[in-house]
Amino acid sequence: MICLILGGGAGSRLFPLTEQRSKPAVPIGGKYRLIDIPISNCIHSGVKRMYVLTQYNSASLNAHIKNSYNFDIFTKGFVDILAAEQTPGNKEWYQGTADAVRQSRQHYERQDFDYVLLLSGDQLYQMDFEAMVQYHIAQKADITIACLPVDARDASGFGIMKVDEHGNIPRFIEKPNEEELPHWVSEVSPANKKLGRHYMASMGIYIFNRKALNDLFDKYADATDFGKEIIPEAINEGRTVSAYHYEGYWTDIGTIRSFFEANIELTDHIPSFNLFSQRQIYTRGRMLPPAKFYGGTQLNRALIAEGSILHARLIEGSVIGLRSRIGENTVIKDSIVMGNDSYQTLEEIALHQDDIPLGVGHYCHIEHAILDKDCRIGNNVVIKGGDHLPDMDTPEFCIRDGVVVVRKGAVIPEGTRVM
Repeated sequence: MICLILGGGAGSRLFPLTEQRSKPAVPIGGKYRLIDIPISNCIHSGVKRMYVLTQYNSASLNAHIKNSYNFDIFTKGFVDILAAEQTPGNKEWYQGTADAVRQSRQHYERQDFDYVLLLSGDQLYQMDFEAMVQYHIAQKADITIACLPVDARDASGFGIMKVDEHGNIPRFIEKPNEEELPHWVSEVSPANKKLGRHYMASMGIYIFNRKALNDLFDKYADATDFGKEIIPEAINEGRTVSAYHYEGYWTDIGTIRSFFEANIELTDHIPSFNLFSQRQIYTRGRMLPPAKFYGGTQLNRALIAEGSILHARLIEGSVIGLRSRIGENTVIKDSIVMGNDSYQTLEEIALHQDDIPLGVGHYCHIEHAILDKDCRIGNNVVIKGGDHLPDMDTPEFCIRDGVVVVRKGAVIPEGTRVM
């Protein structure tokens, strides 16, 4: 089996975090990037031939993959970039998920494989793909779709499938409206029934037989999307499309709110997505010193990445990223500080005394906020997000669903109030 990981489009709902990077390149958990999740799942599952299909704002994603994933000569594994390209036979960029895979055929078809695993680059989950492909083989399926039960409130945001008693999918609909939902109830476990999760939703994780995928591409040459076109057509023509039932933690990082909540949940006592499990998340190895604390910093439910220097009074329910610097008597609550891409030396700080240094200054209060990388927050700054704040955009920060997002590299002057 080979794996194709879709690098995503413009990611407009994650703006401004996607202003200078693609969705899979967005930092998460203090030291990782979203792309590390599907790649790590593949490595743990024994899938070590991976292509990442990129197009939009892909420079930082390409650099991260190049610097992070280098297999030894004995495994024959790789993580290669397949960037959207113009060719003599095609001048178009990727038009959708299926079109991206179709345009990449000339590259991945050189490999020897029987099955293609298709993944998204912006989801948070831990899954054993070996178990999924064994199910796919046992079902004698052409296509297998990973699915999980959802309630009526969430169902309209997913591709919903009707699953029969044999585990196959006779019908599939993309994002049904509320009136259509009663026709899409599937048999689920008693526990899910109790929670009102009667609908089986596609996770955007697919396994295709090689021949089936090529046949579908040849027959539906104008189809650009898997969920809206390729999979419904495969079902309509009588192909065996199976549902692989998944009950674990999974979330689609599609909005600022979902991104914020997924990060903050990592600080729980035993989070649903546990970074401390045996299925560790791989990422770029950095030779950074341990985090350092001064002045009696109080920590409660906090993830602190290496290389950080913290003088803060309190850090609670927050994720502090690589090389973060936080000043004296500062409070960080329910927030994400992504850290810095490089250190600012004491000599550089002394040389530019009139400038605000990298990091968060003294006597600040940061709450319900996301500070993107390389921010410069002056002293006595108060940033308090909340549902009372309307969505807005400024050159320095944006507000989405009550979360204040300070843009990458932004400078927030001393004494600023956002609350």
